[in-house]
Amino acid sequence: MNVSGVSSKAYEQLSTMKKLNSASDNAAGLAIVEKLNSQENGYNKGTENAEAGQDMYRVAEGGLSSITDSLQRMRELSLQAMNVTYGDSEKSAIQDEIEGLKASIQDAAKGTQFNTLKLLDGSMTDKMLATNPDGSGMKIELSDSTIESLGIADYDVTKEIDISKIDQALNMVNKYRSGIGANSNRLEHTIQYNNYAALNLAESSSRIEDADVAKSVSDLKKDQILNQYRMFAMRAKNDQARKGISALLGN
Repeated sequence: MNVSGVSSKAYEQLSTMKKLNSASDNAAGLAIVEKLNSQENGYNKGTENAEAGQDMYRVAEGGLSSITDSLQRMRELSLQAMNVTYGDSEKSAIQDEIEGLKASIQDAAKGTQFNTLKLLDGSMTDKMLATNPDGSGMKIELSDSTIESLGIADYDVTKEIDISKIDQALNMVNKYRSGIGANSNRLEHTIQYNNYAALNLAESSSRIEDADVAKSVSDLKKDQILNQYRMFAMRAKNDQARKGISALLGN
């Protein structure tokens, strides 16, 4: 079956669902589509990075939550040690538990990580999270939550009971957690914006690039009808020619 240029183009558009399949279809339109697709990919990548940032913050929040629990227990033990009926042996037993809690805090501070990144040991500073299509984004900084930074490395109820040190450490950790919450919310807004922008770009690209299926089917049917008409006309012409030859030959 002879396939005309119209049918060939219609078949191509229906098979790819795109009316722009090469620069010859519409060079200017294809260039615009490629630019829109590049921008859309940038927003989608920014969303992926922002979601990874949220995951990282969730891990950091888990570590800080553990540290908060340990600090609150240290405060309870400190209040207990202030009991006038407690002697040196009781305070020593309390201090043993406090040392275990300090070790837990240190483990959380130095062991909390996302992939290979240590999150709470003070090394997460001046990191950039690329959440925008141009590569810019949000600066990531997570504070040092080790016992040295919190000021409780030498805390010892057998020597001096100063609950204000525990309260200060708790305030520091609460501030860190508030910062994480604020940044996580900021990333959520970024994700929503990026998704909206990517959707708009995809729709713009679709209007330029995607095939009009109804039109392509209509063009294909029209061309098929024209081909059938041409074949019919050619057959009729051949029949007429044969009749003319037969008449000349006297048949």
